Amino acid sequence: MAGGVRRKCPGAPAPLWGKLQTLWQDKHLVLFKTEYTLLVVSVLWFLEIGINVWVIQKVAYTEIDWKAYMDEVEGVINGTYDYTQLKGDTGPLVYPAGFVYIFTALYYITNHGVNIRLGQYLFAVFYLITLLLVFRIYYRTKKVPPYVFFFVCCASYRIHSIFVLRLFNDPVAMMLLFAAVNLFMDGYWTLGCGIYSLAVSVKMNVLLFAPGLLLLLLSEFGLIRTIPRLSLFTGILKYFLIRAFDLGRQFMFKWTVNWRFLPEWLFLNRYFHLLLLAAHLLTLLLFALRRWKRPGESIFELLKDPSKRKNPAQKNTIVLILFTSNFIGMCFSRSLHYQFYVWYFHTLPYLLWSGGVKKLAHLLRVLILGLIELSWNTYPSTNSSSAALHVCHLIILLSLWLAPPLPSAPAETQEDTPAKDKRQ
Repeated sequence: MAGGVRRKCPGAPAPLWGKLQTLWQDKHLVLFKTEYTLLVVSVLWFLEIGINVWVIQKVAYTEIDWKAYMDEVEGVINGTYDYTQLKGDTGPLVYPAGFVYIFTALYYITNHGVNIRLGQYLFAVFYLITLLLVFRIYYRTKKVPPYVFFFVCCASYRIHSIFVLRLFNDPVAMMLLFAAVNLFMDGYWTLGCGIYSLAVSVKMNVLLFAPGLLLLLLSEFGLIRTIPRLSLFTGILKYFLIRAFDLGRQFMFKWTVNWRFLPEWLFLNRYFHLLLLAAHLLTLLLFALRRWKRPGESIFELLKDPSKRKNPAQKNTIVLILFTSNFIGMCFSRSLHYQFYVWYFHTLPYLLWSGGVKKLAHLLRVLILGLIELSWNTYPSTNSSSAALHVCHLIILLSLWLAPPLPSAPAETQEDTPAKDKRQ
């Protein structure tokens, strides 16, 4: 009616109000239902800002490798491009070119490496970016209950130390790796491979993800279309593989986290190293043949163009295959040093909640996370801490092996036509 008061028609409650009502009704389940992952990780992420500031301000910085990093990049800045001549306080430069470029930038930003406090805040930013990338993976997969994310960030002293109290290059490599995983999940395979190669060029441990990534690329594109993406890796790495993977390189027994219970002579024995390498490769092969493909599907089927296969590519196993590939490498590592914890820390909850052991209850999974954290926080490592770490690794590995295999694809009928691959 003209000039009258317009009345609102009764109807459904506003979407926001409806969500708040549901949240209040489920308040006792917020930490357990995966649909509340975004809410929980958002709160934790903002909490982490304060935690990192507090750690930087209140806990003393410990010099380990930062000065050596600065000495190494300073040599490049001064015109030394021969890798055999580049060295720092802790020895020769063994990291690829990506490390040099990134830490050269940090060298200038931190006033030639002198302003360590600024460097700590930069690494706090790296930490927060890493958490965003990790939380996005967990939000997309919805496999882990939200309460576990407290252990993924706030509860780990060692991870905060690696990022903001030690300034290692490992966190930078892992930040780039998780960026690549997000791109793979979104279907940006070529860009993801480029970011992955950048991560490898910061630290070679990222190559532990490579077997899984190779299988995913073959599954997604076939052999012919995979080769150009592999060229992204070889173009960056060809000059550095020999130095970085020198099998003659010896690790110091006093720093080992995982093999403390062995006698030192066995820890340094080359045949023991070859045995670990053989076990690593065999385990990867078994997972590739029995757990990373559908039952009855030939591994050679992956070499074909996807449009010519009987079964379509499996789309929902990207994270599991990559994280498992890396975890297998950690299980059979010749030595794990304290900063290496960041290589797999953020993947552990996903692996634990992906296992196939039904009796592995929530409490037991959290206990395993706690024992792993305790093992990495025991300094110096002891026989017990190293043994506990291996027991936890074995439980996770067996749980992953016992997980149900990939579902078989439905039988193709005459009306079925191969879907055109639009992913790049």
